Amino acid sequence: MKKVPLYIPIVLSLVVLGAHFMRYGNSIGVFVALVLIGLLFLRRPWVARLMQVVLVLGTLEWLRTMYELAQIRALHGQPYGRMLVILGIVATVTLCSALLFQSVTLKKIYGLQKPD
Repeated sequence: MKKVPLYIPIVLSLVVLGAHFMRYGNSIGVFVALVLIGLLFLRRPWVARLMQVVLVLGTLEWLRTMYELAQIRALHGQPYGRMLVILGIVATVTLCSALLFQSVTLKKIYGLQKPD
């Protein structure tokens, strides 16, 4: 039962990324995030690598968004420190979610371990 908690940050990262896309009216991004959650049920090596790529790209999207919003807020003289902290945490969780596929448990589940 110790494999279920490994999926929580991964699914949460994809859901929050989907919500981000929804906020900006990107229905394709929302659809892709939902499909990716479904793909987690396929126990194939390519799924794990795809998830890692998507989550790293998601991290970059959060960093880009953080930079853009900070620029806009600074230009308008609005506070942006709390926003930087929140989006920094979201970016960190998303990146850590990608790294979870390097864990022994997920390597075994997705067939990424080298034969003994």
